[in-house]
Amino acid sequence: MNIDKYINDGQDPKVVEKLLLKLQDMLTSSEDVMYIAVQKKPAVTLFPDSIALTNKRIFLCEFTKLGLTTDFEIIPWAAVKDISFKEDIFGSKFIVIPMQGDVLTVGYIPKTQSRKLYQLASEMLENQKKEQSKEEQDVIDRAPMPPLEPDEEPMPKFEKTNDAEDELTLKLKKLKTLFERQLITQAEYESKKNELLSQL
Repeated sequence: MNIDKYINDGQDPKVVEKLLLKLQDMLTSSEDVMYIAVQKKPAVTLFPDSIALTNKRIFLCEFTKLGLTTDFEIIPWAAVKDISFKEDIFGSKFIVIPMQGDVLTVGYIPKTQSRKLYQLASEMLENQKKEQSKEEQDVIDRAPMPPLEPDEEPMPKFEKTNDAEDELTLKLKKLKTLFERQLITQAEYESKKNELLSQL
């Protein structure tokens, strides 16, 4: 197992190797480990905590029982609301804020590793948001037109027009129709409505 690319920022090679062995059995076929950060406390720590980022999830790893077992907190990128880090005298705290549940923090991450974690995690979150936004737009675009009332004129289909306001009005009407027909949830409706209204 080649661990060279995971120890460029002063990570403990033994911890990285042990963690990679455990992760091998947990990764999906299209999942790759992008970065590993390892705790470095001021005192000697035989089994430091670590963080692994993959293209699909964040793994917060805590060695327990003298390194014989590992507790994993695993969060898919879609379930991450935000990430941040705070630099202290002895390294940094890396903070993961999930959509639900408690805020998760790992302390004593070396500053270089924490900055790299933040950079890569921010890119993954940005990609996740773009993908989610595209999926929401696809749902709206694929939704069937509602049946017409007897005296109602047909609603025009989406067309690219020069008048952005008319297009926005059509999108809002279509979004409301999706909600009324229970094709999207209240939260999805509010989120997309706010996103569309921000374009005004």
